[in-house]
Amino acid sequence: MKFAIFIPVRLNSKRLPKKALKKINGKPVIQLLVERLQKVKNIKNIVVCTTDDPSDDELVKFLEKMKINFFRGSINDILDRFLKTTQKFSTDFIIAVDGDDIYCDPDYVEKILTEFKKHDADCYHITGAPVGFTPLGFKTSTLEKICSIKNTTNTETGYGRFFFNTQLFKIHEIHVKLKTSFPKNLRMSLDYQTDFEIAQKIFNKFGNTFHIEDILVFLSKNPEILKELIELQIKWD
Repeated sequence: MKFAIFIPVRLNSKRLPKKALKKINGKPVIQLLVERLQKVKNIKNIVVCTTDDPSDDELVKFLEKMKINFFRGSINDILDRFLKTTQKFSTDFIIAVDGDDIYCDPDYVEKILTEFKKHDADCYHITGAPVGFTPLGFKTSTLEKICSIKNTTNTETGYGRFFFNTQLFKIHEIHVKLKTSFPKNLRMSLDYQTDFEIAQKIFNKFGNTFHIEDILVFLSKNPEILKELIELQIKWD
């Protein structure tokens, strides 16, 4: 089996344009995310899945410079982009980490790989953690089936929902129990300028070596930051 991490990213974001190239401590956030995920063992490829739209040329130039794997595909159909990426990089199992999820915990990627070896499921997802820390794992065969039957070419938003059809797929839920409590509506992703400013504080404190409990403890000690995040989630909703 050949495993890979796919990171869907595009620069044409209305809320926070070119966020993937915004720098924290001198490095673009996409580089920080890739470097975090490089800590995962037994992953052959980490691939940034971007679009063939000219608006992403700047991103591609950076990826080429840093020798980061990438694939360019459909602007609106992430699932098709993923499928074509599997063909180029000969991938059997994908772990998808959204480019917005810059705090994604490498331990959770490894947890999915461990569970994959124990359970023969089509899709693996983690529950019990805030949005932004958890990846989604699925077989290439699952992706192929979805792409063969889906009736839309716009899967840019909420592509994960296609994998949770229990009538079609065997879904394995991995529930994690965290020591530090957190609001149920906590969301840790990069969507707004305030998110970026909070990310600067977190990376300045921890560098790029931290795990979910580190962040939750940090937020518990900085309630004003936690309040900002909750307000952003209300805005998102």
